[in-house]
Amino acid sequence: MLADCLAGMKVLDLSLYIPGPLATLWLSDLGAEVVKIEAPAGDPMRTMGPVDGDGTTPFYKLVNRNKTVVALDLKSEAGKRVFAGLVAHADVLLEGFRPGVLDRLGFGSARLAGLNPRLIHCALSGYGGTGPFARRAGHDLTYMAVTGGLAANGPSERPLMTFPPLADHAGAMLAVNSILAALLKRSRTNTGCTIDISLAEAALSWMAGILTISKRWGDPVRENDLINGGAACYRIYRTKDGRFAALAALEDKFWQAFCNTVGHPEWIHRHSEPMPQTALTADLDALFASRGLAEWTALLEPADCTFEPILEPSEVAAHPHHKARDFISEDNGLVEVLLPILMDGARPRRRRQFSEQSPEAVLAGWR
Repeated sequence: MLADCLAGMKVLDLSLYIPGPLATLWLSDLGAEVVKIEAPAGDPMRTMGPVDGDGTTPFYKLVNRNKTVVALDLKSEAGKRVFAGLVAHADVLLEGFRPGVLDRLGFGSARLAGLNPRLIHCALSGYGGTGPFARRAGHDLTYMAVTGGLAANGPSERPLMTFPPLADHAGAMLAVNSILAALLKRSRTNTGCTIDISLAEAALSWMAGILTISKRWGDPVRENDLINGGAACYRIYRTKDGRFAALAALEDKFWQAFCNTVGHPEWIHRHSEPMPQTALTADLDALFASRGLAEWTALLEPADCTFEPILEPSEVAAHPHHKARDFISEDNGLVEVLLPILMDGARPRRRRQFSEQSPEAVLAGWR
């Protein structure tokens, strides 16, 4: 079973909003026991956005399923004592404070290692623990701004914001990967470690190709290159009914299949026209505007030309492929995506709603 992978592992989650809670959610899917520690005021994500009848947002509920949530005042002496006890029994501590906050609370790296030499401490922050931006405030939009990711994406008129937030989700993935690697290392050394992860650098790690383009040929221009809108074969097109279709016929065989299927074999040789392929794009704009999305789907899906209708979010769960793979789950008005891993054919167990306990009760169970 997938949930057996981290069975017995105890994870403390001292993070807020999306990145840290999403990372520990995925660790819980792999079998870890996650205890989320919040200040008495709670995670701001509880009320950021529309709330349910219980006063909590569905977004908070989604990223904190499977977890036990406790309220703990780390500024009080009593809270510090309980937290120290939890750290002593934990395998992983993931925290999302700005650098220096845990030190001021009396739980710097040396103290944590003294309490638990086997502890894996993952510090997940906006810009990392060192450098001139270490204590700088930020959110996904600003993290993407400083990596070049915003400048490289979107229509020619202006950069395009990413949604869902890319750096937040990339950071969660990087945190999980690093924690799993640290657990593997600990199995050999019996010693924990401190991990420093920056959300901005998580996004930056996806940027090597764009940075190389910039170094060799100058900054990429939006809607000017092969896969950012400059090629007519790799674009989004509006259909007659106001819907949108995605065409990704990069390879010659897919482009030929597309051209033959739509009755324009004379376009085949235009595949390699210089970019931006403005004239060819205009021809495809006119073509797609001549039929509705359902008509294009019926015609092009069987053609194996890398075409897909652009689904509205409300249509995704009913898609036959997603239904067959069964990673989308609905429970109590929450539509969640389970960790999309099959291990020996086994998938993650269905998640449960988060529960709330006292920190003292959790500590008693961990001793």
